[in-house]
Amino acid sequence: MKNVTETIEVNSRIIYKRYIKDFILISLGIVMASIGLKEFLLPNKFLDGGAMGLSLLAELKTGIELSILIILINAPFIFIGAKQISVQFAIKSALAILSLSILVHYITLPTITDDKLLIAVFGGFFLGAGIGLSIRGGAVIDGTEVLALYVSKRTSLSVGDFISVFNVILFSFSALLINIETAMYSMLTYFSASKTVDFIINGIEEYIGVTIISEKSVSIKNTIVNKLGRGVTVYNSESGFGKSGVKNNDNKILFCVVTRLEVTSLILEIEKIDEEAFVVQHSIKDTKGGMIKKRPLH
Repeated sequence: MKNVTETIEVNSRIIYKRYIKDFILISLGIVMASIGLKEFLLPNKFLDGGAMGLSLLAELKTGIELSILIILINAPFIFIGAKQISVQFAIKSALAILSLSILVHYITLPTITDDKLLIAVFGGFFLGAGIGLSIRGGAVIDGTEVLALYVSKRTSLSVGDFISVFNVILFSFSALLINIETAMYSMLTYFSASKTVDFIINGIEEYIGVTIISEKSVSIKNTIVNKLGRGVTVYNSESGFGKSGVKNNDNKILFCVVTRLEVTSLILEIEKIDEEAFVVQHSIKDTKGGMIKKRPLH
């Protein structure tokens, strides 16, 4: 009974810490996005991509207040998110979007610059930071990715393909309905925002999974663990096909995860032991646990 109680207490503490961290990240995200909208994009009639860009375009052409349009345009995406992801995700996203709408409606910020290039770059940066922080907190304030996920499951389009097509159509309409210059600056805004989102979600130290096949796997494993201080997973290998044809052996296959900045050192140590080792590298979006370096905001 005591162990059960302790387990419940530990789980409750973990969940509580996660909720607090999510709340802080989403709150920061809402503030950053509000700055990007009110201080840069709205006063200068610039757009962004995705649902936020659609809201900005609708505000310019209809005169309906942006705070209302943010809610109306994102509402269907939140409903889809409840079906595709989870009800908890939908509730957090709905509260985040509502909070963003309230801030956009009530706050007033001074104009910092009239330079269109700075407006596009920094407007995109603040908006992208807001979107990225919200995603790290388990919510969205731009529902395009939710719609993209929904479409990708029902068509041959990937998530990235759908977002690209969506934004091409959006910027084409902005060129027709407003002017080409605004559309071009809006594309720059979107580029700045998307790169900021990628940076916040993935960080500068992208994770790389490395698979190593070598007859000297034991020595390589010891070097990775003892010299580089990294964890290794070992798989059994029954046979393989190489330059000399099919080869039956009981070699071990090694797998480890390092940051991109550590790959060069890892490859060097492998080559010192076995220059003929077969090494495969592939990108990993994120990891948890183990001996890898933790990213900020985790």
